[in-house]
Amino acid sequence: MKECQSSFLLPKTLGLNGETLAAFYQPIIAMDTRRIIGYEVLGRAVKGNAVRSLGPFFCNEEVPEEDHIVVDRLLREQAFSKLASMQEQPLLFINLKPSWIYRYEENGELYTLSLLDRYGIDPKRIVIEITEESFLGSMERLRTVVDIYRSRGCIIAIDDVGSGYSNTDRIAQIQPNLLKIDIHMIKKSATHDGYFGVLRSFSDLAEQIGASLLVEGVETREDLARAIQAGARYVQGFMFARAEPEFMEPDCFALVIEAELEQRLLHYLGTERYWQRQSERLAEQLVELVQQARCSEQKDEWIEKLLPELYDHCIRVYLCNEDGIQLSSNYCRETDKDWRREEQYRGANWSWRPYFVPNLVQLNENRRAIVSRAYTDLDSYAWIRTVSVLVAPGLILFMDLKDTERGAQRL
Repeated sequence: MKECQSSFLLPKTLGLNGETLAAFYQPIIAMDTRRIIGYEVLGRAVKGNAVRSLGPFFCNEEVPEEDHIVVDRLLREQAFSKLASMQEQPLLFINLKPSWIYRYEENGELYTLSLLDRYGIDPKRIVIEITEESFLGSMERLRTVVDIYRSRGCIIAIDDVGSGYSNTDRIAQIQPNLLKIDIHMIKKSATHDGYFGVLRSFSDLAEQIGASLLVEGVETREDLARAIQAGARYVQGFMFARAEPEFMEPDCFALVIEAELEQRLLHYLGTERYWQRQSERLAEQLVELVQQARCSEQKDEWIEKLLPELYDHCIRVYLCNEDGIQLSSNYCRETDKDWRREEQYRGANWSWRPYFVPNLVQLNENRRAIVSRAYTDLDSYAWIRTVSVLVAPGLILFMDLKDTERGAQRL
């Protein structure tokens, strides 16, 4: 460590008071293996038992960029030296400010890649984490440098997705392997529908671009549960460990992760099985009315006979053909017994809804009912699930049911 420091002149802006500069490591745990798969490299100033984070130093815009780079390179070399000495090498997450790309354009050198060569480290063990930072430069120029790291085999991550400056344009341009989300967004999603929608969109986005979600800032079991529910493949935070100067045993958190995964699975299966039973029960109740639906030209009259049979938490019902064209009016619940007929929806085309085609493909004589996942209703903004019932060949009944559990839990 001293050897690494000797090649650098530490800047005065660090404000060291007899302290030593040191790389610390916060573990990142994988859901699938339940093991520590890597560490984020963080800077610390150490004096005896006192440890001070260098986060304020790196976030201070009054500190010259040159000072930031000098300190970052020192810490990076310490981390690479440590990694090279390990027989079983974890991933190292290295922070990279977007504004630093101009260094490459000036001298054609990427310091991290030179360290890989110097220490003989497999580039696949390095995660280049694009940090949150206001960046007014060209996304194409940033992408060019990121692609150099990628071409060498490094993994690419984007930090603080959904907040600050890590916007969708940056994600689209860089096409990262990892999207890193702070637990604060997930906590906000528990009480705010807007945040929940954004969070779900990032989960879907990760799936579409072939990336994995990493949730940082996990401090409690509730945080861990929410991270798992949000689709996190990796987690990081004080619940497991603060940044320390040494690596930990890879499986030291396996029991904690396994217990939470098991509880989540049991809860999820219980919820989904409940809703599937609900939809199947509805389909069974319709058996006596199905023949009438096949013969009746008056679809509204058929639905009106059905209304007294519906659950109290059914808020809307309508009938469509297999092309998605609505054949009946909408019937919306106003009170426990009263329904409102909305004739203007007759003839509407619902084939554009995300659940329509997948449900249509699955519905058949053997599987007459399917329930959607929970989502926000466009009109009432309530959390609902849509039950699709094949009442006759080419004739599908749609029922929107309030998801009271989702409304209470969000996730």
